[in-house]
Amino acid sequence: MKLSHFGFELPEERLAEYPAENRDESRLMVLNRKEQTIEHKMFKDVIDYFDEDDVLVLNNTKVFPARLFGNKEKTGARIEVFLLRELNEEQRLWDVLVDPARKIRIGNKLYFGEDESLVAEVIDNTTSRGRTLRFLYDGSYREFRIKLNELGETPLPKYIKRDVEPDDESRYQTIYAKNEGAVAAPTAGLHFSRHLLKRLEIKGVNFAEVTLHVGLGTFNPVEVEDLSKHKMDSEELIINEDAVKIVNKGLKEKRRICAVGTTAVRAVESAVSTSGQLNEFDGWTNKFIFPPYEFSIPNAMITNFHTPKSTLLMMVSAFAGHDFIKRAYDEAIKEGYNFYSYGDAMLII
Repeated sequence: MKLSHFGFELPEERLAEYPAENRDESRLMVLNRKEQTIEHKMFKDVIDYFDEDDVLVLNNTKVFPARLFGNKEKTGARIEVFLLRELNEEQRLWDVLVDPARKIRIGNKLYFGEDESLVAEVIDNTTSRGRTLRFLYDGSYREFRIKLNELGETPLPKYIKRDVEPDDESRYQTIYAKNEGAVAAPTAGLHFSRHLLKRLEIKGVNFAEVTLHVGLGTFNPVEVEDLSKHKMDSEELIINEDAVKIVNKGLKEKRRICAVGTTAVRAVESAVSTSGQLNEFDGWTNKFIFPPYEFSIPNAMITNFHTPKSTLLMMVSAFAGHDFIKRAYDEAIKEGYNFYSYGDAMLII
């Protein structure tokens, strides 16, 4: 399959600027791969598709306030700094993106906060927009991280044109987020309310938690027609013994194993043993899933509606079938479903 197979016309008004008022009351499109049927539901109806001992794989990564605004020394120009990943705790080195990048060169200093209590020095160019910064701060590492959190804002995707609002801090975060390290939310999980999770637990559904710290690589545009030539950025992945036991028991008993989000799919598919079981994992993955692809772990998936030519759309097409997804997306646009991070959801069974 080629990049051009994943293009479609998405009306701008279908890109959701705000989430549904209540998490579990967004819309849900249910795709049945065997029957090739499409149903229209509310997200809280998802409980009807799960039985006792089925498994939900949840990505418990936590988004941190990764977007900072600083001023360049001498000129005072306002510069956006997007924190990607910490390279060295002791030296306070970070991989970042800067905007506008053309103004930021090695040796430049950036000042943050009204009191300019946090300073960063540019020590390397990594890509056209990428830089390595060394942060200079008088205080312990813990105080430094608190300062970063104070100065940073919720890293809403760029397509959302409005300013960040106080509600975004909680709404652009799953209710089961635990391990800080993501610069983008695993958005399929945003639809779960505490009440819905409790109802699933009472029904006997098991939760396997994995941690994949979502980077911006997931959203990088694919710029090659031949998909096998596209390289994903690496993201940190941790799968512990508890999750492995829950998933492998579900596989053995032929239960429904539902990955919540493309990040959860990528997580479990990055740690498959030769016998098709889930392995423990602690490292980095740059797995890119596109059609044709044989899935080993999940047999169901919850996901949002994705943008044209995105790696996320490619994975969903590999899971549900390209033609079926094309038909579902045409119907979603016709029926007024909302797309992308704050949009509606899809369950593929």
